[in-house]
Amino acid sequence: MPGYTSTHKYAVSKSEVEEQTVITLQLVELATPYTHVWEENDAEMERYQGYAAQGLSLGAYDEEKLVGLALTERRDWNRTLWIWEIGVEEAYRRQGIGRQLMDRLIDIAQSEGLRAISFETQNTNVPAIRFYRSMGCEIEAIDLSYYTNDDVMDGEVAIFMKRKTRVGD
Repeated sequence: MPGYTSTHKYAVSKSEVEEQTVITLQLVELATPYTHVWEENDAEMERYQGYAAQGLSLGAYDEEKLVGLALTERRDWNRTLWIWEIGVEEAYRRQGIGRQLMDRLIDIAQSEGLRAISFETQNTNVPAIRFYRSMGCEIEAIDLSYYTNDDVMDGEVAIFMKRKTRVGD
């Protein structure tokens, strides 16, 4: 679950003058596929357990085996449901499990009176961006130095996406 491979990325460029700042995302094909694997650590697992204790996270199972996961945090200050992690085991992808998790998260956010679900992904994670867009999510922000001071040059830039759940809020 903890990782992805992509044959494309969104190349990020920025131009800035006093009158205007423009940040552009351009979908480009990669010469070789990009693979990213997340390292798990004890502190992160402990933090995730705290989010799960809020009762708004989900799991998808094949019998006893956990095959999909959505870890979320309720953020009352801006009335959103923040998705920390969402993923489906590779062998179970493209079977509708991710869509079911997202649909259920949207239902949870609405029933909790939250105005949106929000999350962060990477410009290199084109499969995820395509999936999120198919679920009605939109890119709402880009952070050019979220991971390091050289994110744009290193090729991995944070993209923040959102799916509004309540109209007019």
